[in-house]
Amino acid sequence: MKTITVNLTPTLNERSYPILIGSGLLSHPEFILRHLTQQRVAIISNTTVAPLYMEKLRSKLETKGVASFPIILPDGEEYKNWQTLNLIFDALLANRCERSTAVLALGGGVVGDLTGFAAATYLRGVPFIQIPTTLLAQVDSSVGGKTGINHPLGKNMIGAFYQPRTVLADIETLDTLPDRELRAGIAEIIKYGLIRDLVFLDWIERNIQGMLARDAAILTEAIERSCANKADVVAADERESGVRALLNLGHTFGHAVENAMGYGVWLHGEAVAAGTVLAADLSHRLGMIGREDVQRIRDLYVRAGLPVAAPNLGAETYLRLMGLDKKVEGGKLRFVLLKHIGEAVVRADVPRDMLIDTLTECTVHA
Repeated sequence: MKTITVNLTPTLNERSYPILIGSGLLSHPEFILRHLTQQRVAIISNTTVAPLYMEKLRSKLETKGVASFPIILPDGEEYKNWQTLNLIFDALLANRCERSTAVLALGGGVVGDLTGFAAATYLRGVPFIQIPTTLLAQVDSSVGGKTGINHPLGKNMIGAFYQPRTVLADIETLDTLPDRELRAGIAEIIKYGLIRDLVFLDWIERNIQGMLARDAAILTEAIERSCANKADVVAADERESGVRALLNLGHTFGHAVENAMGYGVWLHGEAVAAGTVLAADLSHRLGMIGREDVQRIRDLYVRAGLPVAAPNLGAETYLRLMGLDKKVEGGKLRFVLLKHIGEAVVRADVPRDMLIDTLTECTVHA
């Protein structure tokens, strides 16, 4: 088992927390027990993951004297909304959950985001534990305390920063993950290499086939190195007032794609991959990276089985949807771009004509 610590300030026990990465963690309830103040928990999952892992987790907790009750949500990005959030609140209230009743998120990024937002707001804050079961959630969304829901006008526009007590990334849960979801998670792994860790990017290029083949040792290392990168960034900028924004490489374009196509039509990682290629092209137009660098990025995403061409929504549609991005400041769009491969930068001085050229020349009609 590998342990990565997210060191937040002030460095109190309840602020910093461990990310545990290993095989069979669901069979070790002691990793959860140490973070509980009450021997009763709510376990929030969805209709896909619950049949696979809910009873196993509940029975393991029961052997240690911890009572639990399930809250099962519909599965899909399209359900990351107020209505589904209220299903959680209804169940927590009906079961008379107290401020010391922990909520456990058993599932992917949607379950984690919904559960975290519910934990942040129910009784103004209850303990929260992340048990991510998708690769994307294990390397990205479960770490760092971003929680929230989508709005018809924009993705993740309503939420809260609320840190979990711990993150348990059991790589055995990836055995049941569909190939498409696995590839979507690899998109976020590649991101860390592009924005801040060139050595890791070289490793990814050498080991991409092993990840796709679900080699346990390679996946464990990929998750560990991704979490270490994210933990460093979150520790430096928990509330995304500076360097943490760099984690959004490809997301400004990608979120626009997810919104326009309908939440759930494109997986988040797929939209990020195509969005990153757009960001790379724009970086090239601004003279920061070479054409060969753009091709290197495209080639890696192609090898991962991910889309490299975003749909042609029309430049004005992109601009309207990106105008709702959380990085907009003073009415100006800000983009995470590549100063060079291995180092990202936020730019707000992108000429409109260059941006429109990228949006028209590097997208395809769906």
